[in-house]
Amino acid sequence: MKIRTTGAIAVIVTLAAAACQQDADRQERDAGAGPTASQTRDSAGILITENARPVDGSRLGWQVGSEPTVSIGAFEGEEPYLLHSIRGAVRMPDGRIVVANGGAGDVRSFTAAGSHLVSWGGKGEGPGEFRNLSWVAPWPGDSVVTWDGIPGRLQFSDAGGNFGRSVNLPRTYPRPLAVRPDGTILTVRQRERERLTIVEIRGGDGGLRASVGTYLNGEWIPEMGVDGPEPVVPAFSQELVTANWGDLVVATWNKPYEIRVLQADGTLTRIVRREHTPVQPTEPDRAVFVVEQMAYLGTFVNAAGDRMPVSYREEHFRPSLESRPLAEHFPAFSTVLADEAGYLWVREYDLPREERPAPLWTVFDPEGRVLGFVETPAGLDILQIGEDFILGRVKDEFEVEYVQVWPLER
Repeated sequence: MKIRTTGAIAVIVTLAAAACQQDADRQERDAGAGPTASQTRDSAGILITENARPVDGSRLGWQVGSEPTVSIGAFEGEEPYLLHSIRGAVRMPDGRIVVANGGAGDVRSFTAAGSHLVSWGGKGEGPGEFRNLSWVAPWPGDSVVTWDGIPGRLQFSDAGGNFGRSVNLPRTYPRPLAVRPDGTILTVRQRERERLTIVEIRGGDGGLRASVGTYLNGEWIPEMGVDGPEPVVPAFSQELVTANWGDLVVATWNKPYEIRVLQADGTLTRIVRREHTPVQPTEPDRAVFVVEQMAYLGTFVNAAGDRMPVSYREEHFRPSLESRPLAEHFPAFSTVLADEAGYLWVREYDLPREERPAPLWTVFDPEGRVLGFVETPAGLDILQIGEDFILGRVKDEFEVEYVQVWPLER
């Protein structure tokens, strides 16, 4: 018997073509103007991934909601909602939102919907109190770890804020950055005399577990002083950017566009690069730099709670800022965050005289391949990126502070 197959084959080919087109359309939606070119090679055991820059104007198909689902903070009202000098915030695995409220020196816990549950701590030097509350993070289980910066101690509390224990870190003053998946803590400390930053891993007992690396503080240019050449940090200097990325550690300069990824023992295991055209600062950029630095100095507060007087800033800081040399190039990016799904978010550097409507991030997949650009809400200082949310702090036009949760659709 003769079987007619021509029509069936035509239908199959048509359906296959349609399916391929749907896949292509989906890829185009996910990567804005199509997938970004990436190439990975192995160099003596180090994986090096080279990425093209996403097309200008393109966006990854991920969407941040048009408004927050939770906003904690108020101009006036009940005390737990009046936030001042927010030093950190985190959404816990059970949905609770925990805020380090530096102004009052207390930790405030809220439901996933933003209703106040409990506060603990307060100003003081006793167990569970804070002289300088500076950081908060989830600790394995449902506990919370905080950092009291002036005495240099970690404090551990349960979900209800009940004090558990405190740990004094060494007099070298390592500062915690993030809790790692294995319950160790990523820290940095300064050796000012040698102009060095040291990145380390410490245990919950404060003990040193591993040294990730030692880095020169910033970018130094020799300038002729009274006693000969003196190193000076230029305007728009490079900065060390540090973060967890799963079990790995990012410790890298923010120029050029190269992200160096290490194991906890400091072994370089991966380098992620992205195409970037360096931009050179000019004298008008210096003027913006001076204004911003003078404003930043105005935020400093002494032990009595007084801000640095304008006259003091003008006399002691403006001349050196105005004479500071310019770096050869602007930084390539400003900060790095790893989300809870293993993706790396790298924020584009905002040039001083170019307005950007919203922060722009390049998102890399867990293997270091570029996926595309994502915009996040203007004014939101991002502290945490979950599977389906972004948590950050923001100020309104009256300088009232809020912790907000925004929906993220991938």
